[in-house]
Amino acid sequence: MAFLLLPTPTVALPVAASAQDQDHILIRAARLIDGRGNLIEPGAVVVGGDRIVAVGSRLGGDIVVDLGDVTLLPGLIDLHTHLTDKVGTHWEEVLITTTPAQAALYGAANALTTLRAGFTTVRDMGPTWSYTDVDLRDAIDAGVIPGPRMQVAGNYVSATGGAGDARQFSIYVDVPTVRNLADGVDAVRAAVRTNHKNGADFTKILATGAVLSQGLPPGAQQYSDEELAVAVEETNRWGRFTAAHAHGTEGIKAAIRAGVRTIDHGSMLDDEAVAMLQQSDHTFFVPTLYVGVIVPRDGAALGIPEPLIQRSVEMMRYRTATFRRALEAGLTIGFATDAGVFEHGHNAREFQIRVEIGQSEMDAITSATSVAAMIMGWEADVGSLEAGKYADIIAVPGNPLDDITALERVMWVMKGGEVYRSEVPERR
Repeated sequence: MAFLLLPTPTVALPVAASAQDQDHILIRAARLIDGRGNLIEPGAVVVGGDRIVAVGSRLGGDIVVDLGDVTLLPGLIDLHTHLTDKVGTHWEEVLITTTPAQAALYGAANALTTLRAGFTTVRDMGPTWSYTDVDLRDAIDAGVIPGPRMQVAGNYVSATGGAGDARQFSIYVDVPTVRNLADGVDAVRAAVRTNHKNGADFTKILATGAVLSQGLPPGAQQYSDEELAVAVEETNRWGRFTAAHAHGTEGIKAAIRAGVRTIDHGSMLDDEAVAMLQQSDHTFFVPTLYVGVIVPRDGAALGIPEPLIQRSVEMMRYRTATFRRALEAGLTIGFATDAGVFEHGHNAREFQIRVEIGQSEMDAITSATSVAAMIMGWEADVGSLEAGKYADIIAVPGNPLDDITALERVMWVMKGGEVYRSEVPERR
């Protein structure tokens, strides 16, 4: 039968494949990568409602969608995005030139762009305007707007003068809706409690300085061991995880000792930190490599001040060696990009950087599927093509095991049984 699309791109829903239909829809392709390191040729997935019913090579269904010479994969997962950011406006400028309402509107557009790029799940790492990510997540979950499944930080926790100190423009300018600075154990505990009360899914704490903000340099530890420990302790009481923004070596180690779930960026990971991660069963390395390439190259066009571009250039001295060290040690590595610093929808460019440094194509794919889902604690529902999980499925041309950049050319996207992109020629 014909594979029809409704006329509006915001839903891009094939009538026959609606999540409201209880017919079993058979999706066939030349090959399938299941997100757990397995290649199946040919590949087939049976979808019923919003869930996967069966995965294999030769299956049957009430409705057949034959996508031809493509590879089916689980919807991709990005563990570090900033969906409500307006690309091209530096975050410190955002606070004095934009409004939270603008952030919400940009977030809606960026969410659809991200979804159509094949990323059906993201972990959003803190908006410039506090809690706009909470509202974006809730609107997506309610079906009001299309976008990826989201875990959100709500508001990051930063020390005065550190990576997340938003008041870098003038000591006489106040931004009353931004309250993310916490100094000392009691203040950190209060900040964590406030974020979770206001709808955060996890805690993001800035353990070191940052590349793309003024103040403390990225190599410096900005929170004490005691402050980091109380952030994790309080977050754990809520039954949730803590993500640590951490570039510098000592801050990385302090965050690992505190028991965070992820070391994000991890630019200056040394041998001792690698050994600590090897010994931990609950802390994972989540590097962001493409952003370190794009900022030195296109930082001015992205609205990033020149001194901060130079910080990125300096940090690139470490990132490649750090990632190679992690690979050689056999660390479990999550997939993340920092999208929002660069254009949304370009998230998959991260794959090529990783493969060029030495990660295998299959391991790179697994890092953005089952590994990322496990890190988020969502492995029961997303991250692999398996019966019972959400029908989050994408298709890319050819075989990404032969050319990893195929993941930059997503042609077909299904999330929860509904299709949001279909650029594959119809086959009968």
